[in-house]
Amino acid sequence: MLDFCTLGIDTSNYTTSAALLENGVVDSRGKLLPVKAGEIGLRQSDAVFHHTRQLPEVMAALGSRIGGARAVGVSNRPRDKEDSYMPCFLVGLGTAQMLGQALGIPVYRFSHQQGHIAAALYSANRLELLKRRFLAFHLSGGTTEAVLVEPDTTGRLFTTKLVASSLDLKAGQVIDRIGVMLGLPFPAGKHLDPLACAYTGKIKARASMKGTSCSLSGVENKCRTLLERGAPKEEIAATCMAYVLASVDGMCAALLNEYGELPVLFSGGVSSNSMLRAQMAAKYGAIFAEPRFSADNAAGAAVLASLCEEGF
Repeated sequence: MLDFCTLGIDTSNYTTSAALLENGVVDSRGKLLPVKAGEIGLRQSDAVFHHTRQLPEVMAALGSRIGGARAVGVSNRPRDKEDSYMPCFLVGLGTAQMLGQALGIPVYRFSHQQGHIAAALYSANRLELLKRRFLAFHLSGGTTEAVLVEPDTTGRLFTTKLVASSLDLKAGQVIDRIGVMLGLPFPAGKHLDPLACAYTGKIKARASMKGTSCSLSGVENKCRTLLERGAPKEEIAATCMAYVLASVDGMCAALLNEYGELPVLFSGGVSSNSMLRAQMAAKYGAIFAEPRFSADNAAGAAVLASLCEEGF
């Protein structure tokens, strides 16, 4: 498996990334999109501009080995849906198409979410799960969703069906907003994590659920109230994470109750959080990628392109 040399490209709303898969090993390179201090994201026009500037630099880091690629895999949309669209992915798609024509190799298109799932499975050495049914959580700044993943019988590698989501704010949005509120850099996840872990008090957090989906809109107000009362940053960070964890736990429990005991996979930048990884792995035996394969990356696109070439 993964015997073919393939190139992956992903231009998400957070990171410019490219990856080369050779002999089953991924060399993944990436560069965060620049966000001004105090801001919590980018307009799509700005994201497209920065990808256009950064992608040649990121690709150059892979060197002349790109010329040996047998296929290119690229993220061309956020989700595996007909109406899923985001302009920033057009930068990567255009580059992939030009390389495919220049090198005379096929270009395979995947959703950003499919790439996250594949990168996590690759990192955890569990690609065989693509042959069976499982649940996959995608937790990031733009997505808090769980999908039911099933093998496909119509020529695609696998299909995804949305089975749970946040009904308002996304987990990454909540973390970033509260992180910026505390004066942390954006994206705030890796900075908020150690602050939350440093708090030794007890926090009672209860998920706001509607069926298998959750609501996170009240978390920001709770943390802002704590800040106004002069609570320490560690307590505010821990409160934020306690409610995010309670919500994800509530979604997972509801889904396993509905669909039975299925494997559970976590991907997306929020899945790098140490508290989330420890709790969900202990309680549900959940599968996690290494943190570098949890955040936005092009590894999954390269892996999926290789599997397509192999006729997986």
